[in-house]
Amino acid sequence: MSLNRPCAIVLAALAALPGAALAEQAPAPADAAAGLASYGFDPVHTRVMFALSHAGFSQAIGTVSGAAGSLRFDPADWRSARLDVQVPLTRLELGDDKWNKAALARNLLDGKRWPTARFVSAQVEPAAGDPQRFKVCGTLSLHGVDGPLCLEVKFNALKRHPLPPFHRTAGFSATATLSRAAFGIDAWKSVIGDEVELRIEAEAVRDKYVGDSPKSAAPAAAGDDSDAAQADPPAPSDSVRPDPAPPAPAQPRPEPSR
Repeated sequence: MSLNRPCAIVLAALAALPGAALAEQAPAPADAAAGLASYGFDPVHTRVMFALSHAGFSQAIGTVSGAAGSLRFDPADWRSARLDVQVPLTRLELGDDKWNKAALARNLLDGKRWPTARFVSAQVEPAAGDPQRFKVCGTLSLHGVDGPLCLEVKFNALKRHPLPPFHRTAGFSATATLSRAAFGIDAWKSVIGDEVELRIEAEAVRDKYVGDSPKSAAPAAAGDDSDAAQADPPAPSDSVRPDPAPPAPAQPRPEPSR
């Protein structure tokens, strides 16, 4: 065997080394995404508050608990974060059972047909000059309609929870504004405002709650299809008691005999 052939083999092997090293240093996108830590939302400490105008008199306030979903992120690179969360609308609470059922009725949220809302992120953009704040934009699926929504998010903490079993926990606060009419919820225009303000407080726990389903409410709370539920909401009963009748005037006592 001539010396040229072994030399050629060695040179070819040496030429292939840089490419092999680069291939090992640059993982495929799927492998990079797999490196993100997974967190699941605590259904008790994740809560959505909403507010909208009540006939111009005040802002009606309600809350929804029992959310479920996953958050995958690297705190050193928020742009790679992925969020997918579902909110069980049938667990909404307005402070009155009749109003809860009216809000979930067919002509509003239609809780029987669309019991959950879902948000899936598409882009995360850190705020300039503040590493604790960022904008999360994605798609909100509500009432059978998919529409864009952006959340203004504040990153509160990432640390070991102080109570057993001491899971690593991330905390966030977020706000957003949406038009209910944009999602086909346009009944009671004279009573309910169109702009809905959202405030979200969320806690996500590492490697826990991931894959859980949203908590469901009792069947009676999923909405009422009766005719009464389609009309304007019933006026709450008057809790103010009428003033009591004034006491009868005191009769003058006769003067005692002397």
